[in-house]
Amino acid sequence: MTDWTGRTAVDIAAAVRDGRADAADVTRRHLDRIARLDPGLSAFRHVRAEQAQAEAEAVDRRADRASLPLAGVPVAIKDNIAVAGEQARSGSAATAPDRSSADHIIVERLRAAGAVVIGLTNVPELCLVPMADSVYGIARNPWNEQRTPGGSSGGSAAAVAAGLVPLAHGNDGFGSIRIPCACCGTIGIKPGRGVVPHSPDDSTWFDLVENGPIATTVRDAALGLAVMAGEPDYTQLGEPGPLRIGVSVRSISPGFAIAARYRRAALEAGRLLEGLGHTVTRHTRRYPAWLGPASLSSWYASAHQSAEGLDRTELDRSTRRLAAIGRTLAAVHLQGDQARDRWRTEAAERFFGEIDVLLLPALSRPAAQAKRWGEHGALRTSAVSTRTASLFGSWNIAGWPALAVPVGVDDDAMPVAVQLVAKPGGEKRLLELAAQIEAAKPWPRHAPRYAVDATGSTGTGARQQ
Repeated sequence: MTDWTGRTAVDIAAAVRDGRADAADVTRRHLDRIARLDPGLSAFRHVRAEQAQAEAEAVDRRADRASLPLAGVPVAIKDNIAVAGEQARSGSAATAPDRSSADHIIVERLRAAGAVVIGLTNVPELCLVPMADSVYGIARNPWNEQRTPGGSSGGSAAAVAAGLVPLAHGNDGFGSIRIPCACCGTIGIKPGRGVVPHSPDDSTWFDLVENGPIATTVRDAALGLAVMAGEPDYTQLGEPGPLRIGVSVRSISPGFAIAARYRRAALEAGRLLEGLGHTVTRHTRRYPAWLGPASLSSWYASAHQSAEGLDRTELDRSTRRLAAIGRTLAAVHLQGDQARDRWRTEAAERFFGEIDVLLLPALSRPAAQAKRWGEHGALRTSAVSTRTASLFGSWNIAGWPALAVPVGVDDDAMPVAVQLVAKPGGEKRLLELAAQIEAAKPWPRHAPRYAVDATGSTGTGARQQ
């Protein structure tokens, strides 16, 4: 029988729909792979082995199996949304241990589409930082286990990059899908505001957080977004047409320098797209001087909001300090409200100008060391977080769609990615543009040590089609 580990979500779903594969066998093989490889990665906080197997068997019995867009596809869920019967811990011992009585709407839609929820992925405490360590473990990057997979959807990106699942859920408040995708060589999209729904009780950090997919191919990312958004048209990718693309390699403000390797990657991606028929120009507009401080104060305020009502003695040292800074800023009305409104209502549009898509670096600095960052103080955690991930939060504040896409591997044998940003409603345009990059400059679908050959063996890292 074919081993379906390492295959795309699109391929698995097609095989289960037409009877070439059983969801139960697909799930069993992925569970075996997780049991073998995840102890070295800690991508998962909890693996739902028995429940997932039962869910897969139920998919095989479904009368509508032949029409399910994600038939039998194993998916991982970030451990900050509800999965019925499971705890949602958000990386913290301070959160309630109660088991969720119902699925979050995203999980509900994934299951309705035939997906099998195989486990809950590790996140940093309260999903605050671009790392992925907590009391539940230190998630590691499959490209280099000494590095973090990024955060806060780091466990999800690590699981996808290691071939433990073909598709994972993430969410993104200050880059929390795009950062780990850039660290792990996967593709992830933060949709624009309102494209993917929230549950009524979601805490959305001043309406900054959006749910989205993490995958190894553009087609899989498009399929994941289509199911989460309830919009099948996202899977119908065509040519985006000639676009006006602006390439920006500016830092958001002094003190947030972008490493040369990432500036170079953005410029090279621009030249690639120019060769594909797009009009590509250097985007030289400066970010408003107030935007960087507003992003930082919004982050601290979000830490305060997330920690409110929790037992401080159960929180990591870093979380307590970040929340305390946010509490102080709230007390003196310096949470960035006016600046966020200004960027959303007019300044982002003015900064964007006449271009269709903004292309910019993803990371500003390489992925940090994998360790217990939660045990450090706020200043060190803040410095590492802001220096690594300074270019993401602006587009959460604006509420515009943004995507991270791999474009190569650096001299340290780590993936390099760029961001693509579009105006509201531009999700499909970003996916189509990413598909052009994928076709012109294919990336390794899995980290080399975790690549899967045709027999299901972990091997050399050759790209699988």
